[in-house]
Order: sequence, then structure tokens, then C-alpha cells
Amino acid sequence: MEVILLEDVKALGKKGQIVKINDGYARNYVLPKKLGIEATSKNLNDLKLQNQNAEKIAAQKLADAKELAVKIEEKPVVVKIKAGEGGKTFGSVSTKEISAEFKKQFGFEIDKKKMVLDEPIRTMGSHIIQVKVHKDVTAKLTVKVQEA
Repeated sequence: MEVILLEDVKALGKKGQIVKINDGYARNYVLPKKLGIEATSKNLNDLKLQNQNAEKIAAQKLADAKELAVKIEEKPVVVKIKAGEGGKTFGSVSTKEISAEFKKQFGFEIDKKKMVLDEPIRTMGSHIIQVKVHKDVTAKLTVKVQEA
């Protein structure tokens, strides 16, 4: 019997896959637990439509992410930090502060978890930070650290 999986099943496959399994296993385990449905022509057509819709949504998200990346790259964010003699900073600038300043200056938010910062910024000047907007899109955010 062919079954379309509605959820990931460890021994069978991933969600949306069409798998061939024994009739007894399908009737006694997969179908009653709603892990899959029988692969009839109607169900196959529904699966095809769902996949097309998912592809369209994924393409839209990718386009939105590219647009956001352009917005991020064209706007440098200015972060002010206290400094002592010789430009030595008190503390550091983390992704939390960068995210808050970006929202204050430009009106939309970048999630601090999406910023890739190996170590906090402890020096004055311009720094470039990677921002993972989407799994396929990475933007470069310019952070200008100035004395408060």
C-alpha cells in the first residue's frame, strides 16, 4: 500500500513523502495514528497543491529577505559608548545594544540572535557585522562606534 506521510516517521521517511509499506502496518499503525493517509489520486493532487503553495511561500520569504538585506546594508547604525582617555572604552557593544539602536534609528527591528558577532565590540570606529536574514541571505551591517 502506498501512503503519504503527514508527519516524520523514524523508520519510514519525512513529511510529505510517498512510501510503500505493508497493508497491515498501514491499517494498524500509520493510518489510525494519523501519521499518514492513503495515496489516492485526490490525496496525491492535494499533496501536489500543498507543495506548490509551500514553494510559492518560500520564494516570497526569500524575496522579502533579500529586500531586508538591502535595507540593512545601506544604513550604518551609530552606537555611542562611554570611553576614557586614549579612546579606551568602558565595557563593550553587544548584539543587544546594536539591535536596540537600530530599532531606535530606523524604526524596524533586527533580531539580536541573527547577528553574528564572534566577540563583543570593544573599540571605536566602524565594524562590519554579519546578519543572517534568511538561511540563504546574509547582510553586512555597518556599526559605527562613537564616544558618548
